[in-house]
Amino acid sequence: ASSLPPLAKLLRAVTASCKSIVLIPIQLQRRTASAMVFTSKSQKEKSAAIGAGTQPETRKHTKKHRQTYTGFIYKILKQVHPKMKISKQAMTIMECCVQDTFERLAGEARKLITMTRKDTLSSRDVQSAVRLVIPGELGKHAVSEGVKAILQV
Repeated sequence: ASSLPPLAKLLRAVTASCKSIVLIPIQLQRRTASAMVFTSKSQKEKSAAIGAGTQPETRKHTKKHRQTYTGFIYKILKQVHPKMKISKQAMTIMECCVQDTFERLAGEARKLITMTRKDTLSSRDVQSAVRLVIPGELGKHAVSEGVKAILQV
């Protein structure tokens, strides 16, 4: 449990304190050919070349590494409910939930430091953001878990 980052510990606290979580399925939008946006002239030319039947220059595309919380979510699930499994769709929904919570907290913390005209984000700013974003008893529990995580580091 000590190898988990503070956000994962917060997620563990939220998961442990919730009796039941209602998950709303999120429909993923699929990109169609008509909705493609070209960012450069060369992409447009390559697309025209493919449509004309000629071979465009082949380049090796590297995937950008996207930060995910799936490993942390899985570890926390096994700590809370060792025998329970999670489907890929449920993991995607949990990933969206964690990402959304992180973005809300980061946005609120940014607003706080711009209001106080500071340049550095401190743990106190994050704690205030948690109190503002997460309501009631869950917010108090999240703050106490965050303080505990900071004191361990």
